[in-house]
Amino acid sequence: MAEVRLLDDAVAVGSVGSSRERAADNLLIRGDALNALTSLAELPEFAAEYVGKVRLAYLDPPFNTQQAFIQYDDALEHSVWLTMMRDRLHQIKMLLAQDGSVWVHLDDSEMAYCKVLMDEVFGRDAFVATVVWESAQGGRGDTDIAPTHDYLIVYAKDRQAWARARNPLARTQTQLGRFKNPDNDPRGPWRQGDDGTAKSGSDKSRWPIKLPSGRVVTPKEGRYWAFSKATFEKARMENRVWFGRNGDRMPIIKRYLSEVNEGVAPKTWWPATEVGSNQEAKRDHLNKLLPNVQPFDTPKPERLIQRIFQIGSNPGDVVLDCFLGSGTSAAVAHKMGRRWVGVERSASTLDGYAIPRLTKVVQGEDPGGITGDVAWTGGGAFRVLDVSPSMFEADGGSVFIAEWAANGKLSEATAAQLGFKFEPNPPFAGRKGRTRLAVIDGLVNADVAKLLIEALPEDELLTLCGTALDDEVRAALRDLRRGSTVRKIPASILADYRSAQWKPTVNGEG
Repeated sequence: MAEVRLLDDAVAVGSVGSSRERAADNLLIRGDALNALTSLAELPEFAAEYVGKVRLAYLDPPFNTQQAFIQYDDALEHSVWLTMMRDRLHQIKMLLAQDGSVWVHLDDSEMAYCKVLMDEVFGRDAFVATVVWESAQGGRGDTDIAPTHDYLIVYAKDRQAWARARNPLARTQTQLGRFKNPDNDPRGPWRQGDDGTAKSGSDKSRWPIKLPSGRVVTPKEGRYWAFSKATFEKARMENRVWFGRNGDRMPIIKRYLSEVNEGVAPKTWWPATEVGSNQEAKRDHLNKLLPNVQPFDTPKPERLIQRIFQIGSNPGDVVLDCFLGSGTSAAVAHKMGRRWVGVERSASTLDGYAIPRLTKVVQGEDPGGITGDVAWTGGGAFRVLDVSPSMFEADGGSVFIAEWAANGKLSEATAAQLGFKFEPNPPFAGRKGRTRLAVIDGLVNADVAKLLIEALPEDELLTLCGTALDDEVRAALRDLRRGSTVRKIPASILADYRSAQWKPTVNGEG
């Protein structure tokens, strides 16, 4: 859990950046989500791109429905599921931007428990809303009550910052239809209210108004004018009051379409007619896009993810999905001009669904989903990375360096564990501030320490790691360059894990 794994280049689709700039590419990471998130947060080349910079994280984890799907097993013990989610949410919190948000997609199986867990991780004041999505429109005859909805639990890193930065949704045709222009007002369409009154107010809000017809009106008992007297008089002077076609209706102050906000606040009910359904995702899109593979059991419609990204991110922002599955979120992010990171532990799911799908997106060969809505014609690129295996192996209760790590990779793996930026410049392997890292696969003695110190500028310190240490090397290094340290691999690294790794729990203990 605490080990920082390397991220190894596998393949690239499209024209990616240079290997020195790989962290800035769209990334598809093969491996466990917790290891991948830890690598993004701890490896210096990736931390610079992602810590505090992820604008939106979408998580579509296994719902823990106690079912077995073809692509994954959805039957974890409840406490194991919560622990899995807790550890990943802690890492995501570290990666989120100050105005960022996390959206967790669940059904009734674990939603309520996850809400309490997210209160623990993010704080209750970070809660934004629970969105209800109509995932299925048809009913079922083989159950007592047919489930037709999922949940999106939304939390913000900073609730106020997110509220200022989040985007409204475009008005629907129905909403635009509420703005009309029955009097041919040159200022354009305006919205008609009911009768210009409100259900709350004071006696000052009940003065008489004389209509153009000559009739004098006041709000009925228990109602009040929805505007002040000064506001009404000013609007009347500006010809912004509507009294009906015959001048005999209760007054309404016009709200012009050109003056209101460009969009509307998102609501918590998202019907399938607006954002699609599971059937749309499976039958109408993914099965047609990938006709020669076993249908993916639980894809999400691109229109649903599009709305999430519209609300919580802008073009160029980084979005993250650490349960990528068939690749819907990455496909939508790509088409919408977001930078994306997707993590998926199942190699077969990536090879059968996500990679072929995203390759078609890059090549402009995906006509479905939101392609038409955003006029996507292809382009861009992504890089596939593998989470490296552990640098440790256990045998009979003892821990050793794995053969792959000792065989030419020891320096890079050690730099990752200790938070050094890997800079292979023999005899040194990394840098952190004014401290240089040297890694020796063998015995480190006083002579080795002396040679390394002599190769350093006088204002730099040394962290010297070796798989074996002479008894006198610590004292020698201290005399040669005070403030430098020597460490034995792997014993000292394992000791760091045991003393420093955080152990959050649902109850806040540990």
